[in-house]
Amino acid sequence: GNILGVIRDHQKLVNTFRIMRRAGYINEFVSISTNLSDRCVYISSDGGRLCRPYIIVKKQKPAVTNKHMEELAQGYRNFEDFLHEGLVEYLDVNEENDCNIALYEHTINKETTHLEIEPFTLLGVCAGLIPYPHHNQSPRNTYQCAMGKQAMGTIGYNQRNRIDTLMYLLAYPQKPMVKTKTIELIDFEKLPAGQNATVAVMSYSGYDIEDALVLNKASLDRGFGRCLVYKNAKCTLKRYTNQTFDKVMGPMLDAATRKPIWRHEILDADGICSPGEKVENKQVLVNKSMPTVTQTSLEGSSVPQQPQYKDVPVTYKGATDSYIEKVMISSNAEDAFLIKMLLRQTRRPEIGDKFSSRHGQKGVCGLIVPQEDMPFCDTGICPDIIMNPHGFPSRMTVGKLIELLAGKAGVLDGRFHYGTAFGGSKVKDVCEDLIRHGYNYLGKDYVTSGITGEPLEAYIYFGPVYYQKLKHMVLDKMHARARGPRAVLTRQPTEGRSRDGGLRLGEMERDCLIGYGASMLLLERLMISSDAFEVDVCGQCGLLGYSGWCHYCKSSCHVSSLRIPYACKLLFQELQSMNIIPRLKLAKYNE
Repeated sequence: GNILGVIRDHQKLVNTFRIMRRAGYINEFVSISTNLSDRCVYISSDGGRLCRPYIIVKKQKPAVTNKHMEELAQGYRNFEDFLHEGLVEYLDVNEENDCNIALYEHTINKETTHLEIEPFTLLGVCAGLIPYPHHNQSPRNTYQCAMGKQAMGTIGYNQRNRIDTLMYLLAYPQKPMVKTKTIELIDFEKLPAGQNATVAVMSYSGYDIEDALVLNKASLDRGFGRCLVYKNAKCTLKRYTNQTFDKVMGPMLDAATRKPIWRHEILDADGICSPGEKVENKQVLVNKSMPTVTQTSLEGSSVPQQPQYKDVPVTYKGATDSYIEKVMISSNAEDAFLIKMLLRQTRRPEIGDKFSSRHGQKGVCGLIVPQEDMPFCDTGICPDIIMNPHGFPSRMTVGKLIELLAGKAGVLDGRFHYGTAFGGSKVKDVCEDLIRHGYNYLGKDYVTSGITGEPLEAYIYFGPVYYQKLKHMVLDKMHARARGPRAVLTRQPTEGRSRDGGLRLGEMERDCLIGYGASMLLLERLMISSDAFEVDVCGQCGLLGYSGWCHYCKSSCHVSSLRIPYACKLLFQELQSMNIIPRLKLAKYNE
């Protein structure tokens, strides 16, 4: 923001400055730009500006030639050399304003100042994984960028040694049939997050409405979409100030059979669960006890009491059973013992699990069909997934259609096709590959119904698409409650699945019930099944009494009992504490 000086020939300054920067006398990230409306030359060197490298163009010829590229491939020069020799320079947003950047070499004209190195470098990691993104509507690419982070797959080669709070892994990940240059650059193929599913685009049953998918049961049996969920449970053993400490007790034995009781079935003799055991809900993982008195006693009684212990076991809570993968015992910074247990579940896809292709086409599994009822093509292939065709017209994800075509050609030729942004394998070439193998160039197949055994009256678009299994599984979301815990202050049911909460009938649902005039249902939902409370009200003064006696009137002759929500009684008492007196008017109810 500092003004450095005044100049007449500003263009000469800018040009000289750029020559100096290309020669390496000025840092490559310093940018200079002219603003004609302000009549200023801005030189920015602050951090946090996004800079991209571009090839410099002089006299309609790019500075980087094939000779340079060969030297780069042989390892004679690196990227720094390109910068110092003035072949490549970094531009930030301000400087791009008065540059003329060509996208490809053949589009260079007289005005061109720079050439883009590679158009697909415009996209980051998440968007770079999408095949043919330039054929999709832009919001779909944005959706995929958000969902690609939720896809299960491989997280690293050390994933079996880690103890994470929550880790989702795919049992059989595959590299995608249609890949991009970005996928190769970031080594996505070594840590893939999805599987190539054979997809038939057709309507089947009615369980595929609104993006739901129909899955083939035989594919699931063979491991399609199977995943591992790792969770951990941990427990610390502390020392306290009065020289007592937590301890781990062995399993409690049943008096009759001399075997451990059911809750302690999986414990070893040391009171910690043993690896490889199956844990059910409410079973104990660590049988920990802590002393009842942990503070130092005030009067210095010289007689040391034998400390009393109370049980505080670490129990397993979960909808399904888990297996103990490993147990780690170590210590933390405060020299307390730390016991970590890694719990593993193997899950196969079920109805309600979420899947998505790489084009923002997410959907839940709506039906799992045995293979004999699935349609099959004339080579006897059954699809893994049946997708409803209504997902395409309004969303305009043409990239998915091209991915299926390129994937099918790649399977027949035994090679991978590219779907890189602004390039990739051409549809024309891919269709010729299909024709060469005796397939229809449209990617459609002659399909026979598995239920009737007759051919379907239309040809079906049929081929492989890379599908991701997302981390949202119906098992982790399922929740219901009859009776359960209540909040202390308002005595209303707690909130949320983790606290076993109730299902709230909110303001808007209440409005609907009022509109219907269902008054007894309203009373039941909002008071009786929530926080009904018996109160005694004095008819004379309108205040709340206590067990049939009004403390204000000092009598019990006008006190009547009624049911109101506990939250209402609480509000009245809180108002009274603020010196506002709510009085209840009672009237006799005549039949």
